[in-house]
Order: sequence, then structure tokens, then C-alpha cells
Amino acid sequence: MLQNKCRHSAVLPNEICPFCNTTTPETLLDICFDYINKHPETICTPSSENLQLMDGLSLPVEICERLLNVRNNSLTPVDSSFINIFKNTDCTRLKRVKLRQTEIQDQDLEMLLKHNLIELDLSLCPNLTSNCIEHLSNHSSSLISLGIGEDTDIFPVRLFGKSPLDQELYQKRYIFLAPNLKRLTLKGLHSLQSDFYMILLYPLSTLTHLDLSNCSSLGNFLYTHHLVNLTSLILYNVDAIESKIAAICKLTNLRHLDISQSRDDQGKYKKGDQILKTIVECLPKLTSLDISGTNLAGRGVAETINGSVCDIPGLSSRANNPFQYLGLYETSHDACLRHDIPAKLIGGNANEEQILVAALAYLDRTDMLQKVMNELFHLFRLENIEYLGQALNIVLEAMSRHLHERHIQISGSATLFYIVKGTGPELHDDVRVKRKIITTLLNGMSVHKNDDTMMRNGCLTLCQFRIPTDVLFDYERLVNILLYSVYGMAQESFVQRIGIYLLNSLACQVDGQQKVKLGELGAINRMIWLIKDRLERGICDDVLEVAWSTMWNVTDETPLNCKKFLEQKGMQHFLQCLEKFPDREELLRNMMGLLGNVAEVRELRQYLVTSEYLSVFARLLDSQSDGIEVSYNAAGVISHIASDGPDVWLVMEPSRTHVLNKMVSAIERWDINSLRNINYRSFEPILYLVQVYHTPECQHWAVWALANLTKVYPEKYCTLVEREGGLSLLQELIYHPIVPARVKDLAAIVIENCRKFQASLEG
Repeated sequence: MLQNKCRHSAVLPNEICPFCNTTTPETLLDICFDYINKHPETICTPSSENLQLMDGLSLPVEICERLLNVRNNSLTPVDSSFINIFKNTDCTRLKRVKLRQTEIQDQDLEMLLKHNLIELDLSLCPNLTSNCIEHLSNHSSSLISLGIGEDTDIFPVRLFGKSPLDQELYQKRYIFLAPNLKRLTLKGLHSLQSDFYMILLYPLSTLTHLDLSNCSSLGNFLYTHHLVNLTSLILYNVDAIESKIAAICKLTNLRHLDISQSRDDQGKYKKGDQILKTIVECLPKLTSLDISGTNLAGRGVAETINGSVCDIPGLSSRANNPFQYLGLYETSHDACLRHDIPAKLIGGNANEEQILVAALAYLDRTDMLQKVMNELFHLFRLENIEYLGQALNIVLEAMSRHLHERHIQISGSATLFYIVKGTGPELHDDVRVKRKIITTLLNGMSVHKNDDTMMRNGCLTLCQFRIPTDVLFDYERLVNILLYSVYGMAQESFVQRIGIYLLNSLACQVDGQQKVKLGELGAINRMIWLIKDRLERGICDDVLEVAWSTMWNVTDETPLNCKKFLEQKGMQHFLQCLEKFPDREELLRNMMGLLGNVAEVRELRQYLVTSEYLSVFARLLDSQSDGIEVSYNAAGVISHIASDGPDVWLVMEPSRTHVLNKMVSAIERWDINSLRNINYRSFEPILYLVQVYHTPECQHWAVWALANLTKVYPEKYCTLVEREGGLSLLQELIYHPIVPARVKDLAAIVIENCRKFQASLEG
């Protein structure tokens, strides 16, 4: 049984223990490699074409292999430029190379092979050609393990027997020479005749492991009789297995045999019980057997051998000698549900443990993995999970290995939602685990950004984290993804809605530099685009309101974004929204909050001084929408404009005196105890207005704001007033001879509120 308490010293750094939720911290080495991957100029001489290791640098094998692995596991593809780092075999060393989804060329592979590799694994490397065969033969004397995966067609199997190259290989009686090769993996090869495999395997008599998953036209397989050292044979999704049973049974040293199927038209045998019995009796050393997707397990008629019961007839001889592993996933007649199965670990779908075992076994098989991932998702959705750490590891690994497989990304992201949601505070204490989950999600969302389901799953899962704290490490990429969800996805879709809500959360809580970055990445442009679309269609919905809220947040104390708003014709859109949707309180509040930010920027206030805009601001002073918020923000805009003095008020109507008198009347109507729907991070703009003695009306608004906020929210704002020097400014105001008595009274209220709060802390 799987254990649940972590005492597994074999857990690698940065991995979640597969048996529980504990992790080891991120190492300095990890941080360094990640930085070098993103900034290769750290160790390379800048070049317009290829990366080149700096003169004088010499890197040991451990560092070289780690650099290659980190790049290969990132979203930045391994290409010819990156491979050029390892051109000089005197300064760099490689022994084990595993590449997936790369853009390398034939000459790059030759460069790598010159390192006298002992392991080489290539998968999804579509640019490689059959010219690589010669490179393999020339540089494979030390090669022990070779893997050629899907879409890596370096063997001329599709034309075998027709092209000049094929004829030459046929006459030489070998495909390539690797005298010490022990492990060979070939996946998805579809040759026209079995002669290819016969010639390929003929000189490879030292093989101990052979994997021919998804290969076709293998013939009767008798040409493997010379592979007397073979201990592992994988024939997953190979057709006509029945014709190969005789040959398989001659490989008597086999310890692991996989003849599983994922295709419905294969794996059905006329005499399944007898075939399985023959295999097991002829291969006495077997400790691992996978017959998933077949009917070899029979109908489940139990047999008793020497007092031991076995529910799989073909395995009755192993009743007292159970397998270490037995694959029974999607076998006919639900073999994995049976009680007496001669195996210590079972890959199936009967329970959580079987599903997790199957997932580990099928991590490299996309078709099987899709099914198992769906099973895992339903487990998390409907039941309590016992082995959470292992499940999380499997989901993250599956999504990382199969980034371009839509179904795996969708089921994986859906499962992550339930993991993160169910884990709660426990997860928030582990930064490394959170980052690994978020990075995996963002990788999937980046590749599948046009897939509504993937984007929805990703956004919903991200909502379970603390925004923005947990996502700041990959802030820019997240913003780009969310902006695309707003602009690139279907209008009024759920993804668009949740995307804009997440953007608003980010904009609300990040600092000034990150707000600037939001603007640089196009947040203002995207919000204006949304607003324009809603105006054209005459729709006032939550998206329109949140678009204004996002701009309100992204312009807070950020002059550059305020300028972008004006440049994008933001004021025209403000007037149009005001005309079309005059009674939407939330919309009015958000728009006026944004204009308050613009008005705080001295060099931009001139653009607000028009008869049309000032008339609107004056009219909104009388608004009772959203309590006092709209009226309050309108007064704030007017106060900042007026703070520049009468000389900048370049319009006749409405007059400056009229608007300021109207503003004071509005302020006097407000209830000093009003609860507020506003959040100040700094009082700097308000304290600036406290010092505008040439226009006491500006001081009136500023001091009322401080009196209200320190009275209603003393814990938050009394400290802020004192920290930013507000108390001394208010004392000066009280003693100033020209300040109106009402303004002085409000200043005294602020000082008293702060005194009471301080006394409550000391008491």
C-alpha cells in the first residue's frame, strides 16, 4: 500500500513528495539556472545568430546537462542557437541528453553526438532527417540508451526498400551501429515491411530494454531470438500481438512485458485465458506485466492453486508468487475490480490507488493518460483524496510533459482547481508548490489561449490563490494572458468576465511600477476597446463597469497611465457612457474615481478644463448615486483643477466662483459618518490640497475627506495621516488667519480622531 507519512529520503529537491504534501525548498542552484535560461548572455557572448560560450569558461557535465534540461522544460524551445553553446567539447561536457518539442537540425544533433553521449532521447523533433543515421553510427560507440519518439523521423522507414539510401542500408545489414546499446525506444514508426526491424535489431545483441510502442508491421517478431539479454519488452498498441506470442515466449529472461492496448479494435483474443497462461508459464522471471485494454484477464472465474485463490484464470500459476506490478486498466469484464489479484501494485480504475499507479505508468502515453487524467479529475470532484501529494505531482508532470495535448491540459487544470480549492491555507504556506502550480497553469494557458475551456479552468484556479501576492513572480506573463482573454476571447463569454475581474484585482493591489507595466502591456487600450464595444451595442453590464474600475485602479498615482487614458480618447468615452447610462451608480462611481486620478496629475489637468467637462463635473456634485461617492469624486476633480489658481480656469461658463460655491454646498450636505467605497494608499494628493490657501474651497474638500475617513476607519487612516505629516499641516491650517471657520472645525475633528485612536492603542 502507498504510505501517507513522509519519510522518503529519495524525494528530489523541489519535488512534492509523491506520498504526501511535504516539499523541499527551492535551491539557490535552481534560481541560478532559471535566471541563466532567461538571460543566456550571463554566460554567452551576445551574437545575432548563435549563442556562444564566453571565452575562458569551462562547464562540467552536471552544469551543461542541467542547462539543457532547464531550457527543454521551459516554453523557450531548444534551437540551433542554444545548441551552439555546446559546440566546443573541450569547454563543455554532455553525457545524457533528453530533448522534446525542439527545433534542432541535423547538424545540431551531430554536434551533441560528438560529446560521446551515453544517453540520447529525442521526441517531437520534426526537423531531423534520415541524415542523422550516419551521425549515430559515427558517434555511438559509448551510447547505452537511445530513444526516438513521435514525430522524429530519422529512420527512412516509410520508403524502406525504395530509396537509394534504403537499399544501401539493406545491403549493409544494419541501420546504425551502437555496439554497447542496452536500451532502445522507438515510438510510432510505420514501416512497410518487417525487414526494417530485423535489420535494425540484428547488430544490437546487447539490448536489455526494447520499446516499440505504436510501431506497425513488426511481423512475427521471431527475428528477436538473438536478444537473449532482453529483460524489458514494451509492445504497447502494437497490432496482431497474437502472431508474436511464440517469439515473445522465447525471450525467457524478460522481467517486464507490456502488451497493453488503448485502441478498441485491438487486444481481443479468442482464447485470452490460454494465451495469458502460456505467456506467464514461459516467462518465469516476469515481475511486471501490463495487459491493460485487452481481454486476457478473462471473465473472472476464480481458481484455487495450493490454497491460494486467483480471480484471473491465466495468472493462477502466480497465485503464490504475485507480480510487483500488473496493468489492468480498462481490461474486459472489469478485471481490476476483482478481489484476488496476484499483484502488489495494480494499475486500474477501481480506486484512487489504482488510478494513481496507472497514471505513473502511462505518463508518456497521451491516449491512455487522457483517460486516467479524467478518472483522477472525477476522483477530486466527487471524493476525498488520500494521496494528495502524489496526485498533485502526477497532474503537474502530465501537464508539463504534454503541453500541447489539449485534453490533458484541460483535465489537468480542472483537477488543479479542486486541489487548490480543497487544500486551502495549507497550500498558501508553501511558496514553491504554489509557484509550480501557477507556472504549469500559465504554460498551459499560453499554449491553449484560444481554448475557452482551458482558459476558464486556468482563471478559476488562479482565483483560488492570493492575488496579487502569489502571482507576482510571473506577473507580466499573467497580465498578457489575461489581456488576451479580455480581447481575444468571445464577447460576453465567461472567460472574458473572469479575465477582467482578475485584471482588476491585479491592478487594485500592485505597486506603482507594476501599474505602469500594466499600462505598457496594453491594459488601458483593452479597457477602452471593451467600453467602445459596449457603447456601440448599447449594453451596460458588469464587464463595462469592471473595465472602468480596472482603469480607475491602474491609473491610481500613475501619471503615465492617466496620460494613456486621455490619449485613448477616454474623456469622450466617459461622456458617452454618462449620456447612455446616466442611472448606473456603479458605473458613475468608477468613472469619477478614475477622473479623480487624472485630476491629481498637474500636467494633465489642463485637458479637463473645458466648458463641457466642467459643466458635467458641476452637475454631478448634486448626484446622490452610490451614497456620496459620485458627488465626492466630482468635488475632488474640481478641487484639483481649482488648486492651480484662477488663471487656468480659461472658460466663461460655468464660472469658477459658481462651481466652487456649488461644491461647498454639496460638501455641507454630506454626512460625516458616511461609509465609504474607496481605498487610499496615500494621502499625498489630499494633503497637497490642504496647503492651497489661495482657494479655501479646495481645503474644505480635503479636510472633510480626512475627517470622514479618520472617523469611520480610524485603524487604517489615522496612522496614514500621521505618517505622512498631515497633523502638522492641519495645525498650521487651524492657526492660519484667512481659513474659514468651518474648515478649521473639520481640521480639529481630524486631529481629535487621531488622538482618540492613539489613546485606544496605548490604553
